Amino acid sequence: MATLSTSLLTMYDWAKRLDPDGKVSDIAELLSETNDIWSDVVMKEGNLPTGEQVTIRTGLPTAYYRMINSGTPATHSTTAQVTEQAAILESRCHVDQDEAELNGNVSEYRMSEGEAHLEAMSQKQSTTLFYGSASNPEEYVGLANRYSDVTAGNADNIIDAGGSGSDNTSIWFIGWSPQTVYGIFPKGSKVGLYHEDLGLDDVEDASGNMFRAYKDLYKWKMGLAVKDWRYAVRIGSIDVSDLSTRANTQTTTASTNVIFAMSRAIDRLPKLSGVKAAFYCNRTVASYLRIMALEKSTSAVTIEPGLNQFGQNIHQLMFLGHPVRINDAIVNTEALV
Repeated sequence: MATLSTSLLTMYDWAKRLDPDGKVSDIAELLSETNDIWSDVVMKEGNLPTGEQVTIRTGLPTAYYRMINSGTPATHSTTAQVTEQAAILESRCHVDQDEAELNGNVSEYRMSEGEAHLEAMSQKQSTTLFYGSASNPEEYVGLANRYSDVTAGNADNIIDAGGSGSDNTSIWFIGWSPQTVYGIFPKGSKVGLYHEDLGLDDVEDASGNMFRAYKDLYKWKMGLAVKDWRYAVRIGSIDVSDLSTRANTQTTTASTNVIFAMSRAIDRLPKLSGVKAAFYCNRTVASYLRIMALEKSTSAVTIEPGLNQFGQNIHQLMFLGHPVRINDAIVNTEALV
């Protein structure tokens, strides 16, 4: 597997660099524990207060063979500019003062409540990363809406697994880097999810009556930039019922089998050096891949012991040397590609 560049900073790496008191690092760790993808997404500060203006190369210059005493015309590449918007995700937590103090350790109790908000925001952000739509202007456009049409310009990176009906899902293979696919946060803002302690204040109950409460604000400004569409591959229309029985589109010899499709996905990326590459699927698909790994005598799909970036023991599911991450935000009810 290619060596990763140390300049590819994930949200957790940014948190360790920017917050020496450890609070943001703690939040980043919690997010990565509940949604594996946040350990991989390379983050970049946008060049706009609202996101990132990306220059995409749309055409190459022309090259010519030249004869002696004959000149060569000057040519140039063609480019287009796309603005990727960042979205603002917020959650507020109000904890009754008496309830918090009744539990003895106020800070610990507030954090226990805050963890539920972190989990909700992590799930919401993960869903937007995959399924965000331009029809919802408060969101940013997610991956599925960028890779949904097998007749589009990026159709080479959409692999149809042959499913039908309504129980379909996807596997993604993404090569993260600041020049390919990356997360963005607005220029001058904080990276990732951050917490603001609003202190003790009066708040209203459902009837408009006042009580004292500890207030916390959680905020996450983020968008997604796809600078080079060749570095994301969608294996779509995976029929979950076929996968569970390994029948029809998912027999071991079918050309639409996910093992063959994942192998093809790796070769869709122009190169693997300089990017952080991994597969992403939901828990259902990961379970069947794990079963396949246990059944195989070959080592294409493996389960490898190791440590994650937080020093915790893991048994990482791998495919041909690339991590397979579980993300429950990827649903089993996708539309066909």
